[in-house]
Formats: sequence, structure tokens, C-alpha cells
Amino acid sequence: MHVLKKAAAAAAAACVATASMVATATPASAATYGAQCGSGYTVINKIEFPNNRGTTFLTYNSSNGNNCVVTVRTSPGAAAPMDAFIKLSSSSTWKRDKGNYTTYAGPVYVSAPATCIDWGGTIGTATIESPDHHCG
Repeated sequence: MHVLKKAAAAAAAACVATASMVATATPASAATYGAQCGSGYTVINKIEFPNNRGTTFLTYNSSNGNNCVVTVRTSPGAAAPMDAFIKLSSSSTWKRDKGNYTTYAGPVYVSAPATCIDWGGTIGTATIESPDHHCG
């Protein structure tokens, strides 16, 4: 009986310790846009990568009608395959910045007043794309 009480006490202590770790866990931080597209560009959309790899940001400059895409890693580190890409939806030609980068890929730009664009990015083996987006 004494052994059972010790086992129950140990299990209860483990539950309390686990609960306190869960309660103090902080959410993972996402990548942030750092004005890589330049002044006058405002983030109008973003797509998060799985496993907190990073984010691809779509920005727009209302003064010149240009869209810009940049892919940013959440935690910069050793160079990894990355890509930022954008095109007019009516075009078959992507504008892209593809390579091995430590922090971000891009910026890439397209002038797209009164038309739809496709855009996206890659970090490592994950690629995300948003077709026919932001028609304007």
C-alpha cells in the first residue's frame, strides 16, 4: 500500500510539473516584414510557412502601383534554398529571386494596376503560392 501512495504522489507531481510548463510556454514568433521592398510599401497579405519556417509577404505601393514580394525566415541561420516570386496572372513569366539565403529572398516587383497577380515563396522544401490574388 505504501508503494502505491508513493507512485500516486510521484504521478501527481509529474502532472503539476507538466501543467506548469504548458502554462508558461510562449507562442512561436512569426517572421516579421523589415521593409525589404523599400519605402512606401505596405504589407497587404502574407502566407505563413509550416513549422514556423517563415513568411512570404505581399506588399503594395499605392504611389507607383507596384507590388513586391519578399520571403523572410523566422530564424536566420545557415544558407538554405529560398525563393520569392510574383507575376501577372495573365503572364507565364515569373519574376523571382531564387538562391541560398540566410535571412530573406527578394524583393521582387511587378507593376500590376487593374490586374490580378500570382505570388508566393519557398523556404527549404516548402513552397507556398497564392494564385489570382489582389486583383486591382
